[in-house]
Amino acid sequence: MTAIIMICFVTFSNAQDYNTGIGLRGGLANGLTIKHFLGEKTAIEGILSSRWKGFNITGLYEIHKQAFDTERLNWYYGVGGHVGFWNGNDVDWVNDNDDYTVIGIDGILGLEYNFKEIPINLSIDWKPAMNIIGYSGFWGDGGALSIRYIF
Repeated sequence: MTAIIMICFVTFSNAQDYNTGIGLRGGLANGLTIKHFLGEKTAIEGILSSRWKGFNITGLYEIHKQAFDTERLNWYYGVGGHVGFWNGNDVDWVNDNDDYTVIGIDGILGLEYNFKEIPINLSIDWKPAMNIIGYSGFWGDGGALSIRYIF
């Protein structure tokens, strides 16, 4: 009986209020987001986003901590990478018709709130990126607002 109580305590004492969240991400690049917790404070997030009539696939490793001593409010930071595909015709600042495949690194810094009454999570973040292969350069405009169904 003691073992069952300990298992329940460990299972439900997670610092996060959910294990997985799936939802929409809106910013200059719009798309889908899925976040899954690996442990009490670590998560992986996958983002599929569209911009310039192309798309990006991003994977992130994140560390979460409680923010401002407020229950259900957390801040997070992390690193990861991306691969993206788009056509130069659809980008104002590119003067050619070439197709681009880019590979790069990403960072993320954000704040999220998990509602107690409904299984919804809201987050706002800044996700700068650096393309290393392909059309190289720094992208500092990767902020977004996300809404996720959490379970």
